Amino acid sequence: MSLGAVRDRWHLFAGAVVAVALGVGLVQSALQVMAATDRPQVPTGVPAIERARIREGYAGAATLLGMSVMLAVFLTVFIVSTTFGSAVVQRRREIGLLRLIGAQRGGVRLMLFCEALVLGVLGIAAGVPIGLLGTWAQSKLLIHVGMLPPWFHAPWENGALWAAATVGLCTALTGVLAAAWRASRISALEALSELPQTLPVMSGWRWFWGISAAGFTVLMVIAAQAARDFVAGLVIALVVMISGSVALSQLSPLVVPFAGRLPGLVLRGSLVAELARAGVLYAVRRSAATAAPLIVLVALLVGLWGTFGSQAKAVGEEQRQLIAADLVVGGVVAPGNDIAAVSVQTTVPVTVIRMQGKKKQTTYSDAVGIDSSAYQRTHRLRPRKGSLDQLSGATIAIGPGMAAEGYKLGSTVTVVIGAKRLAVKVVALMPETPDVSENFFVPRSLIPPSVGRTESLVALSPGVDPAVVGARLGGDVQTVKEWAEARGEAQLRGNTGLFAVLMGLAGVYAAVAVVNAVVMAAADRRREFALDRMAGLTRLQVVGVAAIESLTVVVVGVFLGSVVAAAALAGIASGTARTYGVVVVAVPWKLLGLILGSALVVVGSTAALTAWTATSRPPITLLSGRE
Repeated sequence: MSLGAVRDRWHLFAGAVVAVALGVGLVQSALQVMAATDRPQVPTGVPAIERARIREGYAGAATLLGMSVMLAVFLTVFIVSTTFGSAVVQRRREIGLLRLIGAQRGGVRLMLFCEALVLGVLGIAAGVPIGLLGTWAQSKLLIHVGMLPPWFHAPWENGALWAAATVGLCTALTGVLAAAWRASRISALEALSELPQTLPVMSGWRWFWGISAAGFTVLMVIAAQAARDFVAGLVIALVVMISGSVALSQLSPLVVPFAGRLPGLVLRGSLVAELARAGVLYAVRRSAATAAPLIVLVALLVGLWGTFGSQAKAVGEEQRQLIAADLVVGGVVAPGNDIAAVSVQTTVPVTVIRMQGKKKQTTYSDAVGIDSSAYQRTHRLRPRKGSLDQLSGATIAIGPGMAAEGYKLGSTVTVVIGAKRLAVKVVALMPETPDVSENFFVPRSLIPPSVGRTESLVALSPGVDPAVVGARLGGDVQTVKEWAEARGEAQLRGNTGLFAVLMGLAGVYAAVAVVNAVVMAAADRRREFALDRMAGLTRLQVVGVAAIESLTVVVVGVFLGSVVAAAALAGIASGTARTYGVVVVAVPWKLLGLILGSALVVVGSTAALTAWTATSRPPITLLSGRE
């Protein structure tokens, strides 16, 4: 029976098969690349600092791939569960007939689980070649964004294939759980009923998950508002995106009827618009199934990009507020009558060796050589422990980039700068900040001559025009505002590669889910379309009704997803307001407009095409009998 259902109703399950195949392919390729990152390929003769940066890129790639695997599993389960939920509604009468001839509830559940098992097997078979292509594509993408070196290669791993196959089966079976339970609640009397409303849109479980997720989201938003830490706001925002999208996806049938009046308001007096309005109001389940993936897509993409952009802007704002200078000049600047203070800073590669218990830990990074007195005159950032006044001789201060690495005040570490190797004492621990580019501070006396990159932070005397001094100094001169904005833009460029991977993944899954929902809805509306044509509507008018309905649902889905993204960014806005005294938040209006436009085109064209296909047969042939 399960095989027959999949064969006869393949159009209902095609989207779920594609989702499982994509999930299997992505997990397989991600695990293969992750396995390769566990064994960094570093050519001989590469300097130690460069080897460290290559290893950091490998670690970052592994983290990104882990995030993509979790996102793929979440979206696969979401699409499979949505597909089976809609399929159960369309097969209500079929399942009622099975119950009428004696099928027990356990048998109905087993039938659906077997269908999910078949879909899982088909998805695995289609996902393996996708995984091979995905391994190549992911490797090229990570190399392109600079996370992996050009020579990176991911060899074949049998374990990745078996793990991906297991994930494919588990996601398919997990996605059918709620639908199987709902199908088992269908009674034998459903076979005699023609009213689709006999199966409620808002089931008990849908109420439970929707209200629970909504309540949790509200608590997270309140926690974000109460948090005084910007980093905590970023973490909470990621949680809000997931829980909020789940909540509004489950509760979307409550919102869709309100939006159903939109076509009638925009296109007053149009028969097609009035029919579209009635369709949205009547077929709440169908509209909710189309809106749900858009809610998830917009919440994740807009929320993630807004989070990354806000973090980058926060880096720039933080640097602007922490710098008590007027100009940043490339090279060494000599004191003058119009200059109040100059902090010359030289960045050089450094190797830091310390003992963690009985284990030696080596860190390859950068150190900034400073004069502590001049640094404190041009910077407002102060240590959370210790004092920069003691930064002289064989000493070191732990910068914001290493603030969470467990360094102890007063401990001794070994540093290697150029040809120098000496033991130094930790005299200060700087606080953690969003900008983690500064890892260590050492006295400039430890920096060998003509080594590293030097810049000077210049504080001008009162009343001196920065433009005049900048013109006199010449060369690479920036105001502190320009310099801080450049730091933020550099941070954003680093985040863009990460976002591009996740955005592409979420976009593909959302497109599959939306197209699947539209196609499933059209397959169930052949009789409805035939009635419309028998009532006097032309074929083009029927297609127009379907298209306007779908476009209305797109607007609803994008709006609800934007609400979730706004809730996530609200915590970031509150955190930046408390931390910096101003609201620093990046709202990706262009991305939101791109998503809305793309969704309108994809969903509208899909709805029109499926409606045109569904109306290809003469209406009398569909109304003369029933399948």
